[in-house]
Amino acid sequence: MPSKPCNVVVLLSGSGSNLQALIDSSCGADSPVRIAAVIANRADAYGLQRAAAAGIATEVLEHTGFDGREAFDAALMARIDGFAPDLVVLAGFMRILSGGFVRHYQGRLLNIHPSLLPKYKGLHTHRRALEAGDAEHGCSVHFVTEELDGGPLVVQAVVPVAPGDTVESLAQRVHHLEHQIYPLAVHWFAEGRLRLGEQGALLDGQPLPASGHLIRP
Repeated sequence: MPSKPCNVVVLLSGSGSNLQALIDSSCGADSPVRIAAVIANRADAYGLQRAAAAGIATEVLEHTGFDGREAFDAALMARIDGFAPDLVVLAGFMRILSGGFVRHYQGRLLNIHPSLLPKYKGLHTHRRALEAGDAEHGCSVHFVTEELDGGPLVVQAVVPVAPGDTVESLAQRVHHLEHQIYPLAVHWFAEGRLRLGEQGALLDGQPLPASGHLIRP
């Protein structure tokens, strides 16, 4: 176990329910996780209120004020690095990040995605799973690389698709699983158990399978 807490910066654009799960799982004095700051690209992101209520520093950097993705990402990196993070966590950050940004945080940048990757990269994952008639759906935590939603998988949680499921009912069950597996992955990283190796994600020094650590109900 590392001697000092893992300094985490969370990026978000919306309600911040995954941020809340991280806050709730790391509030103990002996937690290996310290959320140093929450940065949003929207001033109206509710996640900022969640962070402020927990006494976490917040910043807003609106992408609309920048001329292009690289300019925004450069300013964002400067803000993030001001908090000296060991790990950067994307929690509903609705921006496609530039290659320079991703390379800068290689091995210390995690994302959660609402599908069983590599299925359904991008948006509208629950609708696409229902339209495909899938028997199972779920969510994935992965290291971020320059391939959109394509980095090495850390952990996936599986939920059965019920016959009467709607996009909303399926999304609700997937969100519940997200709030379990994201804190799990962040704590693994903070404890020094999870790392990105040359061939993929490593847990306790052992390569994880291509699908990551799989959790079934």
